Amino acid sequence: MTEPNQTGKGTRPKEGTGSGGRPIGRVMAQVAMVMNLDKCIGCHTCSVTCKQAWTNRGGVEYAWFNNVETRPGQGYPRTYQDQEKWRGGWVRRPNGKLVPRAGGRIRRLATIFANPVMPSIQDYYEPWTYDYDTLTNAPLGDDFPVATPRSALTGKPMRVEWSANWDDDLGGGPELTARDPIVRRLGDKVKLSYEDTFMFYLPRICEHCLNPACAAACPSGAIYKRVEDGIVLVDQDRCRGWRMCVTGCPYKKVYFNHKTGKAEKCTFCYPRVEVGMPTICSETCVGRLRYLGVVLYDADRVGEAASVEDEQDLYEAQLEVFLDPSDPSVRAAARRDGIPDRWVDSAEHSPVYALAKRFRVALPLHPEYRTMPMVWYVPPLSPVVDTLTRTGHDGEEAGNLFGAIDALRIPIEYLAELFTAGDTAPVDLVLRRLAAMRSYMRRVNLGQERDESIAEAVGMTGIEVEDMYRLLALAKYDERYVVPTAFGVDEADKGVIEEVGCSLDFDGGPGMGGMGDVPFGEASGRPDAASVETFHALRDRQSSDGAANDGAAHGRTAARGRVNLLNWDGNGRPRGLFPPRRGGGTDNGGDRGADPGPR
Repeated sequence: MTEPNQTGKGTRPKEGTGSGGRPIGRVMAQVAMVMNLDKCIGCHTCSVTCKQAWTNRGGVEYAWFNNVETRPGQGYPRTYQDQEKWRGGWVRRPNGKLVPRAGGRIRRLATIFANPVMPSIQDYYEPWTYDYDTLTNAPLGDDFPVATPRSALTGKPMRVEWSANWDDDLGGGPELTARDPIVRRLGDKVKLSYEDTFMFYLPRICEHCLNPACAAACPSGAIYKRVEDGIVLVDQDRCRGWRMCVTGCPYKKVYFNHKTGKAEKCTFCYPRVEVGMPTICSETCVGRLRYLGVVLYDADRVGEAASVEDEQDLYEAQLEVFLDPSDPSVRAAARRDGIPDRWVDSAEHSPVYALAKRFRVALPLHPEYRTMPMVWYVPPLSPVVDTLTRTGHDGEEAGNLFGAIDALRIPIEYLAELFTAGDTAPVDLVLRRLAAMRSYMRRVNLGQERDESIAEAVGMTGIEVEDMYRLLALAKYDERYVVPTAFGVDEADKGVIEEVGCSLDFDGGPGMGGMGDVPFGEASGRPDAASVETFHALRDRQSSDGAANDGAAHGRTAARGRVNLLNWDGNGRPRGLFPPRRGGGTDNGGDRGADPGPR
């Protein structure tokens, strides 16, 4: 196992130079995400749809590959950001070498049978259900029956004391907020009095890092980073349940399935991504705040960037690793390293690259962990316009907005601890650019003359501000999600490829083709395997105005059995969705035909 960089195994001849004049090393592609926190309403739709798709079965009742946290708050699991306690991520030694914070190979070997720094079920929460049988079947009596909570692990009655979103909407509550590791670090800079309270929502998934500490911590090498798209997965065949990956991940986004004895994590919905579709959490997001795209990066520079001495330089160092896909020398190097042209074209139109590198308004989550995360965030601006308006000022005038940045309800110091290792300058620039966009576009929408000085005040041009506005405010579907199909899976393959093999697809495993004994509740059976054709058909229906076909668009017989409602777009009547008509159609044992006519 290579430390610290798990991506760049070997190097290539450095042909050509990038825009900065430095030779380009091995070019790799990463499917990444940006979330606009200014638009998150904390509805948890992303969490629920992810739960239904990936962890709705026995053994991972407590696992949320996607969760939404209230900030300030303790997070999930509790105080996961306190690396002095949980020992996740990397640390830099005086000689510049990175080692896992939990210790090197010898220390990990010494604790392989008893990992002392792993969250317990109480740090997550003991999952529960309710005694619905007593509630619905209790005999008539003087007392009204209730559904008491019962542990989903033991089946015994329990007292609910914590959950994945226990401090939901409780930002500023001193009983919980005071335990936030960032609040403890900032001390008096975060006020807990009622007049100074604030809150915002922070959705989290696996960061699919460029330098994943979980992969370095795994003794069996079961966690790997896919070469073609950078998605980090767990090989269920190689996993031995050591759980070192749980400790190694500073974001605590690796979970242990206590029934299968295997580690599981967010898969970035790779079966959907492979056919050019967005992840489930992105597709179902109510606020349209998630962006998916390809980023090209120099794999030979990952180790150097992750090991810069000053933690506050990590953000800029990671940006320098990204390559400009419009640069001819980068295109030539990508072609040299086997990256298809359509992937480079997608990277050129990537919203992630635009928001993170071009506009510089998206920031990484906790870069000081040195894992180089690839899920980035646009910080929230706070309700500054309404605040200014109530004081009698023009709430969207540029001078007023810029002056209010330093007095925002959400302290810049708190945001800096989240996204820039405590450096407030990048956060201040992001907030000023967001404020400038509001002021500049108000003039445009009111038919007034464009004021280039507003854009120049934040180091942008008017055209760049309008492009950023289109991406952040209008958020068109095809501009939010720019994901190319996987290598070898394109339009010509749709009628050829049947089923995709998956290392997670085994008896009791979490693969898309087999979700264990309880995919939709106890004793509900196993669903049919999902095929590439299925996802292609869904993508086609979502981008057209027509009704759903009869399931035989590609000359195939429609699948028998249950309909996967997660894959139904609401158009038409797919086979098996409704029972057959009496006196017509087919019986329950036959091939269930679609019924396009009225009932």
